[in-house]
Amino acid sequence: MGSRTSPVSRPITTRRAVARDAKRLTRLVRGSGAYAGKYEAAVADYRVGADYIEANRVFVAVGADEEGGPVLGFYSLVLAPPELDLLFVADAAQGRGIGRQLIAHMRSEARAAGLSRVRVVSHLPAADFYHRVGAVRTGTALAHPPAVPWDRPEFEFRIPPA
Repeated sequence: MGSRTSPVSRPITTRRAVARDAKRLTRLVRGSGAYAGKYEAAVADYRVGADYIEANRVFVAVGADEEGGPVLGFYSLVLAPPELDLLFVADAAQGRGIGRQLIAHMRSEARAAGLSRVRVVSHLPAADFYHRVGAVRTGTALAHPPAVPWDRPEFEFRIPPA
């Protein structure tokens, strides 16, 4: 029986997304295991376009030595009205603290932009994650069939001033 070695933990950096990241971000969304099964239709045709990246504050998490390598996760912060629009971590990168790192980065960006609150309409399987990283449940976003045929929990991050 061979011995197992644990993978070396590599530093993760967060950088502003650029237009050339669009296809990689789209693949990450469409390939997310969190949207398998009954949720698949919600992301099957989803596209993160270069125009979206340019219009919003989109940030990607990559290995420190992987500028052109795989995107490990990303988020999008919309300023008006303030909302965490997208947050995805690649299936293979989950459990490494990348989601927490992206949330911390988002909080910092929100604070720098002068925001006091950031709304999140959560995917059902992600609700526990948002609660664990400090979001407060504020209500329920009602279904919008056929695109989203289920109600979703709504949260808010409260951003204290610097």
